[in-house]
Amino acid sequence: MTDAANRQNEESNDDSISEAEFRARSRRSFLFGGVAAAAGFMSWRWVQTQQEVNNIPKVLRDGHEFNEDIWRKLFREGHNAPTYSASESSVLRVNGRHGIRSAINLDAWELRVEGPDGSLWGTHTLSDLQDLPRHEMIIEHKCIEGWSQITTWAGARFSDFAALYDIDSNTDLGFVSLVTPDGDYFVGLEMDSMLHEQTLLAYDMHGGPLDEEHGAPLRLATPLKYGIKQIKRIGTIRFTNEQPEDFWEQRGYSWYAHL
Repeated sequence: MTDAANRQNEESNDDSISEAEFRARSRRSFLFGGVAAAAGFMSWRWVQTQQEVNNIPKVLRDGHEFNEDIWRKLFREGHNAPTYSASESSVLRVNGRHGIRSAINLDAWELRVEGPDGSLWGTHTLSDLQDLPRHEMIIEHKCIEGWSQITTWAGARFSDFAALYDIDSNTDLGFVSLVTPDGDYFVGLEMDSMLHEQTLLAYDMHGGPLDEEHGAPLRLATPLKYGIKQIKRIGTIRFTNEQPEDFWEQRGYSWYAHL
């Protein structure tokens, strides 16, 4: 036998194990897998026994809030989401009808603005919003279900609208609540995101006015939040110093819902 053949035979022997060793390794792997599976099952059972906060176990809610704290530390004014070319834009798919199922008279629609105690600060028609500087942005709309789509939005920056009520980055009012006219859908957002230059009170989409399925006459549009925060058919805006209720947070999702 040649030296090369001897080396190949030695290497082949080195790679092989005895039947007893194979069985020992198999038993160890089986035991390790069983322990890991049992630990996972027990951990999940422990999670299910925890006190619930807004319909999910507190330990999971704490995880949501930990992620929110990280984002707040990383978030800086002036950081913008990517924008895209018009050729990449298309009409956004219809998804979700909470708050827009009832009939609406668009000509009679008014936007109600409230202070922290619910008192009326003012009302606006769509023409009031259209009188503010118009901004257009082509951004990626992301759904918490896992899909996304590039869409063109146009409308008034929320910061320009808030300025009508002397609301700016120095305000003591840290949150904004937005509710549909029928009260069926409601979201809460922190003031920093609302005053960001890429947060619009949108009345146009993809080159034309919003239709009812997409939230006419006025909806929120921003690349900073998942679609669950981008409320359609806004009826009331309330400036407040307390974290507002949020439709999907009450059903177990993160209140912050930031991208």
